[in-house]
Amino acid sequence: MRLYNTLTRRLEELPPPPGPIRMYFCGPTVYARAHVGNAIPFVLPMWLRTWLRLRGYEATLVHNITDVNDKIYEAAPGKSAELAARATDWYFQDTADLGLGLPDLQPRATETIPQIVAFIEQLVERGFAYAVDGDVYFRVARDPEYGRLSRQKPDQMVEEEPSTLKEAPQDFALWKATKPGEDTSWDSPWGRGRPGWHIECSVMAEEAFGPVFEIHGGGLDLVFPHHENELAQSRALGHEFARIWMHNGMLRFTGEKMSKSLGNVATIRDALDEYGRETLLLFFLTGHWRKPLDFSEETMAQAAAQVERLRNVFRSPGEPGGDWAAFEAALEDDFNTPEALAVMHGWRDHDLLRRALDVFGLGSLAEQREAPAELVELAERRQAARAAKDFAEADRLRGEIAAAGWDVRDVAGGFQLVPR
Repeated sequence: MRLYNTLTRRLEELPPPPGPIRMYFCGPTVYARAHVGNAIPFVLPMWLRTWLRLRGYEATLVHNITDVNDKIYEAAPGKSAELAARATDWYFQDTADLGLGLPDLQPRATETIPQIVAFIEQLVERGFAYAVDGDVYFRVARDPEYGRLSRQKPDQMVEEEPSTLKEAPQDFALWKATKPGEDTSWDSPWGRGRPGWHIECSVMAEEAFGPVFEIHGGGLDLVFPHHENELAQSRALGHEFARIWMHNGMLRFTGEKMSKSLGNVATIRDALDEYGRETLLLFFLTGHWRKPLDFSEETMAQAAAQVERLRNVFRSPGEPGGDWAAFEAALEDDFNTPEALAVMHGWRDHDLLRRALDVFGLGSLAEQREAPAELVELAERRQAARAAKDFAEADRLRGEIAAAGWDVRDVAGGFQLVPR
């Protein structure tokens, strides 16, 4: 199997099975309900783990939670811990409803503080870091390979963390002294404080896998500074760290990257409630993981139509035959899900199609279920409300049907109820 490596800018061959293939993917910073773009670095490695295990690898996935961060302090002054706990629960609920199962480990930064402090102490002892007024900074100038991942040179980099305490503007924080209004802090050799963002992932990854592992992943926006700094920290201690770096393309909303700061956000919960898990997962399948993906009513309608086409295969008599080798080749070549999806659309073999859909958590499309009579009645009442232009009542009934695990869809001559 070949995967594109951001570090080398080429496709890299994985070792032959049984592996192991140890994967660490950066999870969310928890200060609000996760937007639908945050689902990609969860869904992608979950699919990849399923496929690798099917191919005979010993695949393990760690997906972390950043629950101490400046963004959390800013979102809930004096109550950041409560917000982080609540937002973590939201994230677990929303990703569970995607129906893909769980990563093997989901560590939280706040549960790893002693190990983070010990890691920073080693960097200070080796001269790669320095303490000043309760802060600790990494000396970027000590790392001749800094910038190798992002292809940026230290003297060309924008200062990410302005501070008059730093020796050089490119240096970044490993430990931050507690500031007024920050309600979480821990003891350290440098005084009360809390970790910087980048050190958390170096430590959590190495706690899980040791100083070298096969795959590190996350959104393309993490290449710099987050992943560049992770690599520098671990390299400073002589650790190889990740061999392959996977960076998924960003989700775009009306042509721009989706982000909380831009305000153009649909949450995972919004998308699940509006479209259902099957349509959302199939939408993610339509884009290559390294490319940007446009989220819109049009693209989601296209994904819903593809869901129905696949479901309809199981409503018709099956036809034996289908080229599993073509499906396999698509995924073995940089995990090309759009190509794999195109292959699947050509199949009428029920067993083969179900097997392929299971890789992506879509085996439910093979299930033929009749809607309960009470839901049919709700759908009929919704249709009547729409005819009377009582759209508020129609939306309420649609929500009640969705809460029962079904989607109601308007079709020529009536409606259709399909399981979510």
